[in-house]
Amino acid sequence: MDVQVACNISSLNCDEEGSGPLALIIIPSLLALGTLIVVTVIIWSFLTKKPAVQRTLVVPQHSNALQTGHSLTPGHDALSLWEMPTHCNLEEVEFVKNGFYGPTCKGQLKREGVATSVVVKTLKGNSNSQEANVFVELALFHTAICKHDNVVRMLYCQTRRFPMYLLFEAITPGNLLHFLWSLRGGASETCDQQQAFSERSVYLVAKQVASGLDYLLSEHRLVHGNVAARSMLIGSGLSVKVSGLAVAFKARQAGTVEKGEWGAKVPLKWKAPERLMRLPMTARSDVWSFGVLLYELITLGEPPFPELDPSEMFPKALANYKLKRPENCGGALHDLMKYCCMWNFKDRPAYSDIIKLLDSYIHLADAKPLHTDQSVDVCEYKRRAGLSP
Repeated sequence: MDVQVACNISSLNCDEEGSGPLALIIIPSLLALGTLIVVTVIIWSFLTKKPAVQRTLVVPQHSNALQTGHSLTPGHDALSLWEMPTHCNLEEVEFVKNGFYGPTCKGQLKREGVATSVVVKTLKGNSNSQEANVFVELALFHTAICKHDNVVRMLYCQTRRFPMYLLFEAITPGNLLHFLWSLRGGASETCDQQQAFSERSVYLVAKQVASGLDYLLSEHRLVHGNVAARSMLIGSGLSVKVSGLAVAFKARQAGTVEKGEWGAKVPLKWKAPERLMRLPMTARSDVWSFGVLLYELITLGEPPFPELDPSEMFPKALANYKLKRPENCGGALHDLMKYCCMWNFKDRPAYSDIIKLLDSYIHLADAKPLHTDQSVDVCEYKRRAGLSP
């Protein structure tokens, strides 16, 4: 019995001694092979990615690239379907005003013998490549958002050569604020019956503005940042389109509306309290401005908070000062104004709620055309509204 156990132990010790040299050979070999594989993968990854990095950095630095038809940014490929067709002509171009990027003009787009009125936003001719790239980004911005009936549409663009421009549909009468002013001083009596503007019209216009803003927010996570009558366009049959998207475009680039000069372009009387305090802006900040827009509509373009100087807005807003009920304004409409202009942005309604409320209470609105004998002194309006002269 003892002999058998001793033999078994001896046999076990022999196996352990035999496996020792084999392990010393296999384990280092496996480690060396693994290291070689990892180094090979790293080198291969570096070699395959290097050309791609070089391709993204090779971008023309001068605007001459546009004149020769070369692409300045990857955005040109996305704009290929929007470039001005060769069978279209732009005629009767007339200067209107100087815009941020260059002159804004009006003209006629001729397509197959049919003329369409257009607005032409151009890039100034001495722009450098960086400015041209921003203009291309602006074109891409408009191609993405101009797919709603209540948002102004870009028709074509020219970004592959100078002169660079964007073509937008022309809306007549045009600027909503100017249209409201045209109804003052007896002008509403000569207005076409279809354009007779009443409290019920306010509901119809406001619903379209809310629909356009809701689309921008829900589909593109875009906050307008400059909601006001001056930023909207009105056409025949009281059709309305959201326009004035320069602040929204710059905000998309910078990540905030208040960065740089663009936040300063919005007058204090249209800013929500959180914007006055330079706190983070939300979509409900636009809702406050929408409430102010309702005031503009029912007063035919009166500046909001007319009893206050613009310099008084900050302390008054912090004290929860409210828009006063205008003449000819029904209770339901005034309640909606106050709802939109709640001090705490969390208490303000969403656009979907605003649309439902406008639909629910339009039957209470007066159908009698709005009227005021007081005409508008533009300089005085700008002073009272806090607009730059």
